Amino acid sequence: MALVRDDLEACNRLIVENMQSEVALIPQLAAHIVAAGGKRLRPLLTLAAARMAGYRGDRHVGLAACVEFIHTATLLHDDVVDESALRRGQASANALFGNKPSVLVGDFLFARAFLLMVRDGSLEVLRILSQASAVIAEGEVLQLVIQNDTSSTEEAYLQVIEGKTAALFAAATEVGAVVAGCDAARQAALRAYGHNLGVAFQLVDDALDYSAEQERLGKTVGDDFREGKITLPVLLAFARGDEAERGFWRRTIEDKDQEGADLGTAIALMQKHRAFADTVARARDYGAKALAALDAFPDGAEKRALAGTVEFCISRAR
Repeated sequence: MALVRDDLEACNRLIVENMQSEVALIPQLAAHIVAAGGKRLRPLLTLAAARMAGYRGDRHVGLAACVEFIHTATLLHDDVVDESALRRGQASANALFGNKPSVLVGDFLFARAFLLMVRDGSLEVLRILSQASAVIAEGEVLQLVIQNDTSSTEEAYLQVIEGKTAALFAAATEVGAVVAGCDAARQAALRAYGHNLGVAFQLVDDALDYSAEQERLGKTVGDDFREGKITLPVLLAFARGDEAERGFWRRTIEDKDQEGADLGTAIALMQKHRAFADTVARARDYGAKALAALDAFPDGAEKRALAGTVEFCISRAR
């Protein structure tokens, strides 16, 4: 953040400017989620990737804002779908303002994102970010399809997180390469970095849902469990369990018949079968792929920061 502070401040100004509307509820609701304490990780990736690739203009600032608008719009929609009461430790927008305003303001932010893409004027940027938006939606719908189904495969789970999380990470870094005029190989390298970082990030998030670290990070433990989400820790514990344990997962995840002590039982089963540790190990494998992709670029402050971001994302699961 220190490395791209001026760019990030310009990006934040652009975000505030573009979430304004004569309809007062729109900036009010948008400001609630935009100011809710997020790390701005995705726009930071765009800013740092462009600088690492040698870009010295200001197009990356508008695209970083665009990436954040896409992300924020998906958060608003996700919280409605998941019926979430909290977002980053605070009341979610849908809990405060209702589902209908949250969905519609999410639509508004998506529209603002596309306006920023058009202002940039690059058809390649428009292709990358519009494709990412479609893939994110596909990932969210697939998650609904496999939700509560313990017979789901790891392949289907990975397809979900590659869509709902990794697609925007990949697009965020790839557009940095585009504005910097990178050749096809370096553009692909930055896309690979973002994609693998995004998968690692989501794997850690899914592990943290069953970890005490979640409380330290200001989030509620067990949200995924209560919603019956199929994540890698659940799939690993289910596959490695005996028939009685599988019956527990079918009751709590498939039937959503949950009792007060069930979350503790779920966590104990994950610890017994190393589901948490192996999910984090899988995240480290993807993190290593992200680091390898940076080999296409010369050493420098931005490259070291992007490498450090990989460890930051994974080290949340301590």
